[in-house]
Amino acid sequence: MKKFTLLILGISINIVISAQEKPPVKFGKISADDFKTKIYSIDSNAAAVVIADIGSTAIVGNSKGWFSLEFKHFKRIHILKQSGYDIANVEIPLYTNGNLEEQLENLKAYTYNLENGKVVESKLDIKTGVFKDKRSKNLVVKKFTFPSIKEGSIIEFDYTVTSDYLFNLQPWEFQGAYPRLWSEYNVTIPEFIYYVFLSQGSQYYFNKERQDRAENFRVSDSRGAGATEFINFNANVTDNRYIMKNVPALKAENFTSTLDNHIAKIEFQLAEYRQPLSPRNVMGNWVDVCKSLLKDENFGLQIGKDNGWLADDLNAATKGAATSINKARSIYSYLQKQFTCTGYNRTGTDQVLKNILRDKKGSEAEINLLLIAMLRKADIAADPVMLSTKSHGYTFSLYPIMDKFNYVVCRAEIGDKVYYLDASRPRLGFGKLSWDCYNGHARIINEQATPIALESDSLYERKLTSVFFFNEEKGGYAGYLQQTPGYYESYSIRNRVKENGMDKLITDIKKDFGTEVEISNAKIDSLELLDESIQIVYDLKLNHEKEDILYINPMFGEAYKENYFKSAERTYPVEMPYVMDETYLLSMEVPEGYQIDELPKSVRLNFDEEGTSFFEYLISHSGGIISLRSRIKLTRSYFMPEEYDILREFFGFIVNKHGEQVVFKKKK
Repeated sequence: MKKFTLLILGISINIVISAQEKPPVKFGKISADDFKTKIYSIDSNAAAVVIADIGSTAIVGNSKGWFSLEFKHFKRIHILKQSGYDIANVEIPLYTNGNLEEQLENLKAYTYNLENGKVVESKLDIKTGVFKDKRSKNLVVKKFTFPSIKEGSIIEFDYTVTSDYLFNLQPWEFQGAYPRLWSEYNVTIPEFIYYVFLSQGSQYYFNKERQDRAENFRVSDSRGAGATEFINFNANVTDNRYIMKNVPALKAENFTSTLDNHIAKIEFQLAEYRQPLSPRNVMGNWVDVCKSLLKDENFGLQIGKDNGWLADDLNAATKGAATSINKARSIYSYLQKQFTCTGYNRTGTDQVLKNILRDKKGSEAEINLLLIAMLRKADIAADPVMLSTKSHGYTFSLYPIMDKFNYVVCRAEIGDKVYYLDASRPRLGFGKLSWDCYNGHARIINEQATPIALESDSLYERKLTSVFFFNEEKGGYAGYLQQTPGYYESYSIRNRVKENGMDKLITDIKKDFGTEVEISNAKIDSLELLDESIQIVYDLKLNHEKEDILYINPMFGEAYKENYFKSAERTYPVEMPYVMDETYLLSMEVPEGYQIDELPKSVRLNFDEEGTSFFEYLISHSGGIISLRSRIKLTRSYFMPEEYDILREFFGFIVNKHGEQVVFKKKK
């Protein structure tokens, strides 16, 4: 009796608390007072504010002998400026397998405007105003735009999505591009279905509660020719309620992988069926998932065969190559030069590899799986690696959640060395991956399901620029620049030259130098040596009138002119693509007929206590020659939000220092 009393008391307390935390608005309840607020304290510059965003998901019995997800979504928004009109474009994703599609039901959408002190509503015409867009094999989007939008409009929608795909329990984003005053998600999970809950973000819950109770489930099956069968049973369920209030907008800034990594949200992964259902592990473990992928006809099955049809192309590709490393390079180059990538962000094949070889085109996954098949045919150990690019988001090393992955590359072992290869990118060197692939946890798809970490800290981007200026015999002031960019900058330049030509590249360089400097005789070496950095050389000529005072920025076109980090604060990490080490050297003869009036001061600024990351600006004058060494070195690529202020000040200092000029005055 004592236990029972305590239980009732606990439930009563929870109910009281919940009653005090009711959503601030209800659908259709709009008054003239709702339009009074023109500026919201959460963000005085906001172009739109989400007043309330409320969702719920419940698992219910259906008439197909199983269970369905019932997701309900209500959202109200106050549009304040024209720049916020984009929030009036709504997309509702629906999963489909071609035969069965999630159903959008009971959609209602209204725009409210205040005219002459009265609320005027405009209703969305569901029949003519909702459009269907098939995005992929498994994704259909229903989309619409609210009618009669103008500054000051309040819009709201309400709808239900019914889904027979229990694995597709709707995630919830508490944060987005606009501030949200109230964001709430309610999820009811029965004890016989187990989901893994995955939460992220730096925002705190205003309220987070769980309540257990009993519920009756009714499942029927009317698909057969006989009488409908009904099953009724009771089971415990858990009501989960999550509320966040006054959630600030999250906007993309420099060096952000993807905002999906950082917004406050919760996701769900179907893991198990439990009694009274037939117990079954749905999610599995990494070893089981990788073994399944190796047997999948759209992934590993094709590379595990003998593949005798590869012989002719393999012989052509490896002709003259005697060693394993030379064979691997030849195969890689053959695919890279002969094949066209038709699309990226795939994790399987849409056709057999034999057709890819015949047509000389395929997705990044298809080309790299073909590369693995050819390497294996040449007796070179090779396996696929599945990863997620930075723009796609992080993966989970603990759980084999496959939709978190979007890219496939090759891992080859030759001798005692390991090479990661991506033959889908035409100008990427052997043993190189795009920096976008270095996004942490990845997985070798082999029997052992070997995990690996592709970290951006392992990418070292070193750049060296040397500039020389001297007085010419005929009275001119000229010089030249020699530059060796880092590998990834070299890769970018190779792509720019291929796509737009050398002239466009030179035009862009001239913009950095300004109108006072002429550039001529530009040359780029090693454009075709894809494994190496390029070298750039061009002549410089400084055009200046014989003013009494002459101002010259000794950094010329290589100065940092803007701070990467403009926002006053940042709530998510800074993710640079690689560690950096940039050195700029200048040897500049004092212009004929002038003497130095002002010279910037030398300085060294350490980013960390150890002094391994730093900025130095060392300038001196001796014998009519000005020498400058500017170096920026960061030994890390990832910085936590609490380091943002230091990083912002660090680059702000660099920008200011790089903006300083040498002042010359004419000799008397």
